[in-house]
Amino acid sequence: MSLRVRTVLGDIEPGELGATDYHEHLFQISPLLRGDELDDESASGREAEHLRAAGAAAMVEATPTGLGRRPDAVARVSARTGLRIVHVTGAHREAHYAVGDPLLDEPVDALMNRFHHDLFSGMDGTTVRAGAVKAGAGYWSLTAFERRVLTAVGQLAAGTGAPVMVHLEHGSAGHEVLDLLAAEGCPEDQVALAHVDRNPDPVLHRELAARGAYLGYDGAARHQRWPDSVLIDCLAAVVEGGAGDRVLLGGDVARRTRYVAYGGMPGLAYLFERFVPRVRQAVGDAVLGSVLVANPARWLSWDPEQ
Repeated sequence: MSLRVRTVLGDIEPGELGATDYHEHLFQISPLLRGDELDDESASGREAEHLRAAGAAAMVEATPTGLGRRPDAVARVSARTGLRIVHVTGAHREAHYAVGDPLLDEPVDALMNRFHHDLFSGMDGTTVRAGAVKAGAGYWSLTAFERRVLTAVGQLAAGTGAPVMVHLEHGSAGHEVLDLLAAEGCPEDQVALAHVDRNPDPVLHRELAARGAYLGYDGAARHQRWPDSVLIDCLAAVVEGGAGDRVLLGGDVARRTRYVAYGGMPGLAYLFERFVPRVRQAVGDAVLGSVLVANPARWLSWDPEQ
């Protein structure tokens, strides 16, 4: 068994990944985010350069099927910047798709075949392959489409070993999502629960980590909810409880009005320039190394040739 990380420029050894921002978007178009489209390769490339200069060696491009992803452009950005990029396939929660989008009617088998093709052949008519698969859940709810996507993702992950990311709305339904994926044979330790920190409850987070799940902390700079200190205190409590090996850090900035290269703020660099130093102060260099390097490399490693 040879574990690899599948990037948009090819497979690499897990040890080559480096400090990783586990959740960002370089291209994204969604009816939920009108006026905040990420659709300019030059601007998105400059934003990736800011992230690289701030200290990131790698990132996960978390834009799934049907939301303006541009895998060929992501590969060019990766080649230009030296930023290693893992792209997801899969599908988001239903609210991100326009009413009548044919994707919403696809059965489980068709969804699984679609995602499998993205992992092993290439996305959207390119040879750029995805390295992880994504699903999305609503706030304490799942539509019929979202259930089918979770079923397809669970079956695909069980059969291939591919890493999984699941969007949790406001951090809800983490246990329930893990139960649904496990019912399809997907081990919990292949799953990263995105936005778990939108519910900054360290007891819940330790429970999810005890099941093997990775905890996606990606809410930095969302000060309309709470200050960054709330997230850092929560993360430190999780680490103190022995779950530091399950924490991932990302920014999920995801809007052109918040990207410096598009004329907004605070930009992708905020995570490494402003948040990471405070995490280091709270948990120390050794734990931070696990959070930024060892944990994402472990989560993103699988054997595509099995």
